Parts: sequence; C-alpha cells; structure tokens
Amino acid sequence: MAVHPLDELRAAVEAAAADLRNGAAPPRARASLERPKQAGFGDYSTNAAMLLAPALGEPPRQIAERLGERLAARLGDAVERVEVAGPGFLNVFLADPWYVAAAREVLEAGRDWGRSTPEQAHNFNVEFVSANPTGPATAASARHAAYGDALARLFEHTGHRVSREYYFNDAGEQVRKLGASVRARARHEPVPEDGYQGDYVADLAAQIPDAAEADPADLGKRAGALIMAGIRKTLHDYRVDFDTFFLEGSLHEAHPPEPSPIQVALDRLRELGHLYESDGALWLRTTTFGDDKDRVLIKADGSSTYFAADVAYHDDKLRRGFDRLINVLGADHHGYVGRVKASIAALGGDPDAFEAPILQMVHIVEGGEKAKMSKRKGDFVTLDEVIADIGVDATRWFMISRSHETTIDLDLDLARQQNAENPVFYVQYAHARAASILREVGEEWAAESPLELHPAERDLVRRLLDLPAEVAEAAARRAPHRIAGYALDLAQRFTKFYDHCRVKDAEPPELKAFRIGLVVATRDTLAGALGLLGVSAPDSM
Repeated sequence: MAVHPLDELRAAVEAAAADLRNGAAPPRARASLERPKQAGFGDYSTNAAMLLAPALGEPPRQIAERLGERLAARLGDAVERVEVAGPGFLNVFLADPWYVAAAREVLEAGRDWGRSTPEQAHNFNVEFVSANPTGPATAASARHAAYGDALARLFEHTGHRVSREYYFNDAGEQVRKLGASVRARARHEPVPEDGYQGDYVADLAAQIPDAAEADPADLGKRAGALIMAGIRKTLHDYRVDFDTFFLEGSLHEAHPPEPSPIQVALDRLRELGHLYESDGALWLRTTTFGDDKDRVLIKADGSSTYFAADVAYHDDKLRRGFDRLINVLGADHHGYVGRVKASIAALGGDPDAFEAPILQMVHIVEGGEKAKMSKRKGDFVTLDEVIADIGVDATRWFMISRSHETTIDLDLDLARQQNAENPVFYVQYAHARAASILREVGEEWAAESPLELHPAERDLVRRLLDLPAEVAEAAARRAPHRIAGYALDLAQRFTKFYDHCRVKDAEPPELKAFRIGLVVATRDTLAGALGLLGVSAPDSM
C-alpha cells in the first residue's frame, strides 16, 4: 500500500525536527499536523518547534524559523513557502506539484482509498438490534440496525474480522404474555392488561390455527417465531444481514453429557470462588470487579435470572474466539454495562473487551408533530412503514447522520424532499453528477505535469485526502456519523469545484485530464463513504 501524502509530509516534518535535535531525545508528544481553522494560515500547520523548545533551550519562534528552512529544503518544489505564526507554529503552504502528486495517490488507490491494515487485527462480535420477538421492528430498531451495521462495515474497512449477531430473547415472561395476548385475540376477548395490543397481534392469531386453545407459553414461542421471521425479512430489506441469530432459549438447554451454557458459566464461577448463597439465592460477587452491587444468578425458587443468561451468553461469545464484544444498547441500559464487565472479569476475561454504545431515542416527526411510540400499547411506527415512506437510503442516512449519543428527530417531510435541503439526496446527487460528467468526457485521467490549480481544486484534493483518517477515527470512536458528515462536506466541495472549474472544455489538455481525475476520485470516494453507511450511490437521478 502506498504511503499517504500526509504521512509523507509528517515524516518530512519529523525528519527536519530530528536534524535540529542533533541527537537529543525526541519530545514525548508527537508533533501535530493539522489544517488551520482560519484561511491564510497555510495548508497545514505543525507545533513541532514548540515541542522542541525545552530540549533546545531556545524560543519556539526562533526554532520554527530554522525548522522551516530545513523542511523547505526537504520538500523542494512541493512547498511554496513556510511561515512562522503565533507562539511558534509553523504554517506550510504547499505548491501545486504536491497537490498533483497527492491526487495521483488517491486515484491509484481507486475504490480501496480509505482502507487500512491494523497493527493488530481484532475479531469483533457486534450484537445489535436484538429487539424482543414480541412485535415488529420499529423505528427505534431502525437506528440500532443502521448504526450496528455501519459500525461493522467500518471495522471491516479497517482490516478487522467482524461477525454480526442478533440475540433473540425467546425465553421469559414477555413471551408468555405475547402468547396470552394472541390467544385473547383469537377468542375475541380483551387482551390482558399487561399484554400486547395492536393489529399485529390479531394478525398473529389469524396465522396460528389453534391459537384459541393453545397454552400461552407455547403459543408465545410460535408467535415469536413468526415475528422473528418478519424481523429478519425487514432487516434484509434494510440491507442488514446477520451472521448469527442467537436464541436465548439455547442457553437454558442441556445436551447430555454437556450441561447447559448457563450451567457451564456457573460451574466456572463457582470454581473461581466468585459465587455465594444468601436468602436461598445464588449470587455472583460482582462488587469485587467494580459493580455497584452483587447480582443474583439463581433465585430462591430455583429459576435463573436474566443476568444469569447474560453471563452465559457473553461467556459463550468469548469461547467462540471473539476478543472484542460490542453490544449496541438502548438508552435505558446504562446500568447493564458495569455488571456485564464485572461478570467477564469474574470469568477470567478482559472486561475492556466489552463495549456498549448507548443509543438515544428516535422520534418520528411529521408536520411538526411527534408520533407516539409504544410497542406494548400497539401505538408505534414500524421500520417497514418508514422504509415504504422515505426509502432505505434516506432511513439509513438519517438514522446514522447524528451521533448515537444524541436524540434523533426523523423529519419525514425533509426526508421526502428531492432537493438540496435533503442531505442524503444532496450527496447522492453529487455522486450522480460526477458519474454523468464521466459518461460525457470518459475516465482517462492524468496527474503528471505541474499545473496552476484553482483554489477549489486544491480544496477538493485536501478533502479527498482526509478519508483514511476519517474512517480510522470513525471506527476508533464508534462514530459512523462522522462518515455521513464527511460525505456531505465532500459533496459540497465537489459542487464548488464544479461551479468554478470546467471539465469538458478545460485547457490545456493536461488540465482537463487532471480535472477528470478529480471527478473520478470524488465519485469513487463518495461511493465508498456511502457504502460504509449502507446507502446506495446512484449513477443517475
């Protein structure tokens, strides 16, 4: 893989700094290389001189002057000039040949631009959505599905192995309540007060022939299986496919001579001395590992708790060879994280292997009004309904384009618009425009000769160069919304380029060839960014 142009620039800064140190120990911190926030302060700026000041015992500005001379000598015709600013920053103004060479790197990488190989590849298990099988996938599930899938795509793009997993909670009281609700509808009786309302319950009753006579627990499992099938189809239509659908019920099942996974985890914890009995119940001493209180695993009546299943489930994940466990959780699960980390530590695992991004709420807004969302009451917006209204692309974009730590107000009126006000339409249109230009002028590009570039061309190259860092940062911070922001910004800069720089009639020929290259690079980079979000990149609109 070729060296990134910015890595080469950083290496030149570090080599120039090493010249000045003349054998002295390097600074503890690495010198920055950033784009100045204000225009006129160069293309990139570094604080290398200020970091050298303690070792050299000289004023930072004086060091920056000498550092600039050495850097300019190293960069040759790639640098236009360097200037000292403020307390000792060194601002670097790059020349057109540097931009031409940088554009060539992007073009030669093609669709692989932005991919990377990590120093240590991890084996990620990303568990997301995992809604209880008591109703269809909702708009809230849409956010979890889009976020989890985009996160998995980012991990894959940065060289890691990923398994997407859905945990179906097919055991427990809520399944029995679902069965009781379905039976009541089949008998044309009122649904129990703590049951599930909604037309979908009546639809389930109509699909199960003996629903009026069946045992609620068994009926709940059968109804849940139908709901599961519907959720799987909905998610597939949403471009989200899972490698594993894990049933909670399997954690309770023994296959002699092998005990159940819950029993396996209990035996391990007992062997390690982390269990104790109190008030007839079996407890895990999670406070030893940072939890705020100990947790019950087996109740006094002999039944296991939900937490016992959680412990066994994460033990099973570790036994399957995953070294990074990502659980995408809802806003009401903050207390869940500490106890799971504690259980992993109690089992002898690394608690830091477990992460749980907490996603905030989703509000569906239409005509300025928020829709009510309650699966239990049957008053909710399904993912199928949202997709049918605004499409997969708009749904995924709006569910990802904000940080997972903030509430989303999905404005259906905005998402329906086919104009520049709608950000996903704007980005897709930029890609389609690039594809249209290339259909007209061809894709034969060149980036060999020094050219006098327009500021919009320089600006576009700089933003294209940012993709690898944006992808790495988005993956590291578990923040796919950064890619949506990048794609929108790149589309805006491409529009500015298109407005100021003719392509078809550009003269001389090498300038035209260079601009064709920028269009190719933008098209491919936009397609790559949209692909990381699971959003399509149409060639025409």
